[in-house]
Amino acid sequence: MDDHEIRPLTAETWDAFADLAERHNGVWGGCWCTWFHPACEEKGQTAEGNRAYKERLVREGRAHAALVFDGDTAIAWAEYGTPHELPIIHHLKQYTATLDRLPDYRITCLFVDKNHRRDGVAELAVRGAVELIGQAGGGIVEGYPHDVPPGKKVSASFLYNATRTLYERVGFTFVRPKGQGNTVMRMEVPDSRRESARR
Repeated sequence: MDDHEIRPLTAETWDAFADLAERHNGVWGGCWCTWFHPACEEKGQTAEGNRAYKERLVREGRAHAALVFDGDTAIAWAEYGTPHELPIIHHLKQYTATLDRLPDYRITCLFVDKNHRRDGVAELAVRGAVELIGQAGGGIVEGYPHDVPPGKKVSASFLYNATRTLYERVGFTFVRPKGQGNTVMRMEVPDSRRESARR
């Protein structure tokens, strides 16, 4: 996996992100990875509206992701952001009822090109998101992966936020269940800017 590179989703990498989404029909029925963003006029109406909304958020610096590149081609992403940027999560009512504190960041969505699934790219994307969050100041980061029992086979296309075991390998700790088969995982990510300044 040494030949893969993590780059942030920005105006400069938008075309590569868009190419990955377009190769998969806009992802999950034309969502364009907008489901977790705040509601707006464009969102959820058409795939074209979702695309325009996502691009606008990216160009305004209000949508973030770690993109995994194979050469010049984006092959995966892990969407992350503050709860203000990504206020919508699955099982929100149950999550809120048992909430002790909001995280500083959350990782809400992973997507891997169909030709690169089950070869470690999703984990690279999560590690990339953690690294970019550290570069932005760090803090408490939550992920909401699926708790898949050992030996159970689940289609990678349904694992929109990967698995609990993947997050555990990255360093996240289980906090509580959230909905059927989903979890809340947390990790404290240090501010890598301070660590760089000490060197």
